[in-house]
Amino acid sequence: MIYTCPMHLEIQQDHPGLCPICGMTLEPKEATEAVDDSEYRDMLHRFWIGVILTIPLLILSASKMLPFLNLENIVSVPVSRWLQFIISTPIVLWCGWPFFEKAWYSLLNRSLNMFSLIALGVGAAYFYSAFALLFPDWFPDSFKERGELFIYFEAAAMITVLVILGQVLELKAKSQTSQAIKALLGRAAKTAHLLIDGQEREVSIDQVKVGDKLRVKPGEKIPVDGIVIEGSSFVDESMITGEPLPIEKKAKDGVTGSTMNQRGSFLMEATRVGSETLLARIVQMVSDAQRSRAPIQKLADVIAGYFVPIVVLVALLTFIIWGSIGPEPRFVFALVNAVAVLIIACPCALGLATPMSIMVGIGRGAEMGVLIKNSEALESLEKINTVMIDKTGTLTEGKPKIAQIIALDSWQENQLLAWAASVERNSEHPLAQAIVQGAKEQGIHIPEVEQFNSITGGGVTGIVAGKRVFVGKANLEENQIAGVAGLQARAKEAQEQAQTVIFVAIDGQAVGFIAVADPIKDSTPKAIDALHQLGIKVIMLTGDNEYTAKAVAKKLNIDEVHAGVNPKDKNILIQQLKNEKQIVAMAGDGINDAPALAAADVGIAMGTGTDVAMESAGVTLVKGDLTGIVRAITLSRATMRNIRQNLFFAFIYNMAGIPIAAGVLYPFIGLLLNPVIASAAMACSSVSVILNALRLKRVKV
Repeated sequence: MIYTCPMHLEIQQDHPGLCPICGMTLEPKEATEAVDDSEYRDMLHRFWIGVILTIPLLILSASKMLPFLNLENIVSVPVSRWLQFIISTPIVLWCGWPFFEKAWYSLLNRSLNMFSLIALGVGAAYFYSAFALLFPDWFPDSFKERGELFIYFEAAAMITVLVILGQVLELKAKSQTSQAIKALLGRAAKTAHLLIDGQEREVSIDQVKVGDKLRVKPGEKIPVDGIVIEGSSFVDESMITGEPLPIEKKAKDGVTGSTMNQRGSFLMEATRVGSETLLARIVQMVSDAQRSRAPIQKLADVIAGYFVPIVVLVALLTFIIWGSIGPEPRFVFALVNAVAVLIIACPCALGLATPMSIMVGIGRGAEMGVLIKNSEALESLEKINTVMIDKTGTLTEGKPKIAQIIALDSWQENQLLAWAASVERNSEHPLAQAIVQGAKEQGIHIPEVEQFNSITGGGVTGIVAGKRVFVGKANLEENQIAGVAGLQARAKEAQEQAQTVIFVAIDGQAVGFIAVADPIKDSTPKAIDALHQLGIKVIMLTGDNEYTAKAVAKKLNIDEVHAGVNPKDKNILIQQLKNEKQIVAMAGDGINDAPALAAADVGIAMGTGTDVAMESAGVTLVKGDLTGIVRAITLSRATMRNIRQNLFFAFIYNMAGIPIAAGVLYPFIGLLLNPVIASAAMACSSVSVILNALRLKRVKV
């Protein structure tokens, strides 16, 4: 198993450990249902031990300031100091040991980080106090007040406990951000009914292989991805598509692993198992995306790289200035203020600002069926001002049906449909499938075809009963087809009704056409309006003719239309817009549109996540609904706004906190920042960033 740092993805190794850059614990790269919360439980254990020990420590240290707690008659001052030393030692050196370990690791790797500052601050307060107690004669009078040395055991202990509290809250929040992945993994089927020599046997899901025959019973989860080979049923695919209504599945239909079978029973053949199933690929995609780094993170990284050394320098200057010109006991003031600078400047909030928002945002998208490939795509979505949309399967349902058949001369509609279906039977195009399905529904015999040939972007040809049959666009074959002019008027009428016209010619003579209509999805008009409200220009691309394209565009209030385009044309159009400084998203079905999806600033694949969609697109909408684009853009804007808020909190906190901790207000209003207060403020800044990021779980999109 490969382990990586959630903040520095370039750090990868084959065993657990610490990141040499930031000191954080490395996490498994592969998503698993089993959650390793050992670090969280360890920190929580250290926190409660620290709290229990800190209570008597605070009572001892505060007894002088609070008359009702004056314990001098019971515990003398020397004994109290020794007790504070004894109690604080396990708090600092055991409870806080992970911070010292990570700080030492940062020194070895010459990469100072937040743990370096924590260890310096806590170590300075604790070890100074220990030496003051053990070797009081070593210190000059400038360290004393009324002949007595100050000690800061309670400060070192309180700082340690507060920092551990911040770590506990951070680890808990990270666990919550992975809930989307855990929920998906939890939906996976655990067992399958395997058929061997006609006998049914229940086996673990990891024993299923490609090609195995599996029985799926009523009320069971479908074990793996596959194809129905016998029987039928209705399947609840809401986990994948978000569609609440069950979908009928019969022989030759594909089924998706972990979706829920309803009342029927069927036999299926496994086509994808293990990590190749759609659910497994979705889980891994979300997991990788949550660990990816947004470009905006580079700003935080650059600042953090200079920040820690500068803070150490500021703390050193604070100590020197207070030790030189501060009031007596000046070295005590110098130490306290230097420690306060180190603690309050801990860049925990800065390090959490971007990753926390990215993890929550991408997890929220997964819950809504919006799979974001990486954080770069999430950040780019915010800037999108133009969306290019393929018509078939994106704006429309992608399930065209025959609307009308026009036949010339002695040809009958059924005969024309039979010969067209004969040639189209070898084509995978949705329009071809509509013609074949139409013939089957009417019970028409489909003759055999020979010498089948596909014309890219134009149609198909073949020999049927000794005659050459062409089915496709007339304008590409007009030199070989006679009689097209007599059909143009009726063809135009069909096209103006948003129907796609497919001409049929026999031996170069037009004999009629088949008009196919692809219904517009119910959600499309609302989605187009929502995109306009977001200030986004919508452009429709289609290989269909101009009349049909314009009819659809007018119906949907689309801004711009490009008809008769092929995949190469789409790439050219995208590049033209990018040259005009437009930020372009391309939405398509993820198969024919793969080159365009890759060329756009953000590719958005519609459908249930095919291999091409996963690879070519930055975003996959598993429901295949255009409203998913609106959700993705809204989520991106909310996430990036959240990141900027977090970075603002982190920067403002440090810009205001460091000067106050250094004591710049002391000459004016006599204000100094106690290291314990600095530690509490540092913890609060981290918590504020975490809570702000978690708000994304409730964002309305």
